[in-house]
Amino acid sequence: MEFFRIGFIRFGLIDLIDVSIVAFLFYRFLLLVKGTRAVQILSGIFLLFLISFGAFWFEMEGLKWLITNIATVGILVLVIVFQPEIRGALAQIGHPRLLRRFLKLEESKTLDEIVKAARKLSELKYGALIVIEKNIGLKNYVLSGKSLNALVSADFLVTLFTPYTPLHDGAAVIRGDMVVAAACTLPLTTKPEYSQLFGMRHKAAVGITEESDALAIAVSEETGDISLAYEGKLQKLSDPSLLKEALSKLLGK
Repeated sequence: MEFFRIGFIRFGLIDLIDVSIVAFLFYRFLLLVKGTRAVQILSGIFLLFLISFGAFWFEMEGLKWLITNIATVGILVLVIVFQPEIRGALAQIGHPRLLRRFLKLEESKTLDEIVKAARKLSELKYGALIVIEKNIGLKNYVLSGKSLNALVSADFLVTLFTPYTPLHDGAAVIRGDMVVAAACTLPLTTKPEYSQLFGMRHKAAVGITEESDALAIAVSEETGDISLAYEGKLQKLSDPSLLKEALSKLLGK
């Protein structure tokens, strides 16, 4: 099927599909890098492109030589620099929205126990980091901690994060209705907006949600405030009662 032809240029159904796919990929890439350090890096790359264009246009041999040699290792450098963004993008591609189904907590009681634990931790001002695994597995992070495989309960979670107990540092990872591990080490976000205002616990909460589709609950030991991280964003909850509503929505319940 051909929509129109101008001279030797034709535009048909295949061309429309081709353009649509390319536009969609660019759109997803821009969403992926929005609000991350990648924006500044891409600005630098664009400036370098303008400089190289000028160098080749005005035949600046020295600058052309430098840019040509940089380009030979440029792809490798970009892969290294954008490693977190690329990993996140591939994870999202592997779990497209139309095929994604949320990992259901076995019973609503499990969700109630998590919320009850967060409320108690908040009242006691015990610092805590609870991660709820969804579709993307967290095995690498689970292996960094202590394997537990214990049924989720509010009392158990509060005990885990009681100060000076062996497993109070790090994150507890929940899979289904089980606490699979505690004292887990998580990646820290590199977003500038979290560098000054938040401690390691909150940075780790955001970091794990950048690397996966998990949800992370962080309780501040200074203020007792409860925050919920998802999709690389951190939301401070003004009232602990809002936590269950937010979790239910994000878990598709």
